[in-house]
Amino acid sequence: MDFRNAIDESLAWASRWFDYAVTPWFFYQAAIIVALFLVAKLAAQRIEPLVENRARQIKGHPGLLRVVVALLRRTDWILFTVFLLAALILLRAVTWPSRSHFIYIALSLSLAWLFASVLSRIVRNRFVARALAWLTWIYAALVILGIDDDAATFLDGLAIPLGAVRLSVLMMLKAALLLIATVWLAVVVGKYIDERVRISEELTPSIRVLVGKVAKVGLVLVAGAIALSSVGLDLTALTIFSGAVGVGLAFGLQKVVSNFVSGIIILLDKSIKPGDTISLEGTFGWVRELRARFVSVVTRDGREYLIPNEDFITPRVINWSFSDNLVRLDVNFGVSYDADPHKVSELAIKAAMSVGRVEADRRPVCWLTDFGESSLNFVLRFWIHDPQQGLTNVRGRVLLALWDTFRENGIDIPYPHREIIMKPDGRAERSGGR
Repeated sequence: MDFRNAIDESLAWASRWFDYAVTPWFFYQAAIIVALFLVAKLAAQRIEPLVENRARQIKGHPGLLRVVVALLRRTDWILFTVFLLAALILLRAVTWPSRSHFIYIALSLSLAWLFASVLSRIVRNRFVARALAWLTWIYAALVILGIDDDAATFLDGLAIPLGAVRLSVLMMLKAALLLIATVWLAVVVGKYIDERVRISEELTPSIRVLVGKVAKVGLVLVAGAIALSSVGLDLTALTIFSGAVGVGLAFGLQKVVSNFVSGIIILLDKSIKPGDTISLEGTFGWVRELRARFVSVVTRDGREYLIPNEDFITPRVINWSFSDNLVRLDVNFGVSYDADPHKVSELAIKAAMSVGRVEADRRPVCWLTDFGESSLNFVLRFWIHDPQQGLTNVRGRVLLALWDTFRENGIDIPYPHREIIMKPDGRAERSGGR
C-alpha cells in the first residue's frame, strides 16, 4: 500500500512541476540560470590561473594545499553559486518570491554539488571519490526537491524476500553507503594507529608491525559488521551462505591464507624483523618491511624482492642480525714459502685492523691452515658490526690492505707455473714448480 501511495504522490509531484514549467516566469528563470552559468565558466577561465599561482606558494601544509586546489578546480561552480545568490536577492527585492523559486532550487542544488565534490576530495581513490560525490548530491537533491520520503518508499518497495531476510534496493543502498563510510573511517583510524605504533620506542619492531596489522584488519571487520547491522541486516542469516563461500575461498586462497598465517608466525616468534640482514636462496639484503603476504627485502644493488612469508618458515634462512649485529668473516690467502709465517700473521692482523669497518674490540686472528703446492695458506678472521652495509666490499678492502702491506714488507704472493725442459732428442718434458 505504501508503495502505491508513493507512486501516486510522485505522479502528483510531477504534475505540479509540469504546470509550473509551462509558466513564463519558469522560462525567464531558466534563461537567467543558463546565462549566469556561461558567464561563470568564462570568468573562471581567467580567474583560476591567477589564483592557482598564489596557491602553489603554500609550503609545509599539504592538507591545506589539497583543499585549496580542490576549490580552485571548481572556481566556475563557486562563481555560479555567487551569481545565483545575487540574482535571487535581486529578484526577491523586485518581484514575488514565487517568481524566483526555480533559481532558489538551482542555487540549493549547486551548493550541494559544490560541497559534495569538495568534501569527496578527502578520498584519494578517484573512482570512489566521484561515486561518493554523486551519491551525496543525489540524496541532497531529493531532500531539496522534497521527494526523499517518496523515493525511499519506492526503493523500499523494490524488494526480494530471501527466507527471513527482506532484501530491498533501499537496504542495499544504505548498506553500501554505510559500508563505504565505516570502512574508510576504519582504514584512516588503522593507519593512524599504525603510524603511532611504528614511532613507539617501547615496542620491538616485530610487535609494532603485528599491532599495526591487527588494528587495520580488526577495525575493518568491526566496521563491516556495524554497517550491516545498522541497516537491519541479521548477520546470523548469512551464516550458511558465508560457510559455503568460505569453503570455496579456502581452496582458491590457500596460498594467500598460508602466507598470512606465516606472516603472523614470523611476527610472533620474532625470527625476522625490519632492519635485519638476511640471506635466502642466494638473495642477500636487509628487510625493509613485513606485509601480510610477503616480506620486502632490499639487496645491495637496489633491487627489492617481495618474498612470500611461507618461504621464511620451512627453508633455511640466514639472519645475520638475529641476536646481534656482530658477524665474523673469513679471508683466505697464500704467501711464498720464503716468507716467515709468524711475520705474515702479524702483518695480516695489522692490515685487517686498518680497515674502518673491522671491529677493533674483537681483535682479528690469522692462522696457518695448510702447506699448499706452491704457497703457505692462511685464513684471516675478523668481525664487523654492520652486515647491512655489505660483505663483499669489506672483504675487498681487507684484501687490498693485505696486498699493500705485503708489497711494503717484501712478501710475495705466489702463483702456480709450469717449466718445460727440452731434451737433446727434441722431446719436451713438462714439470710443475713454484
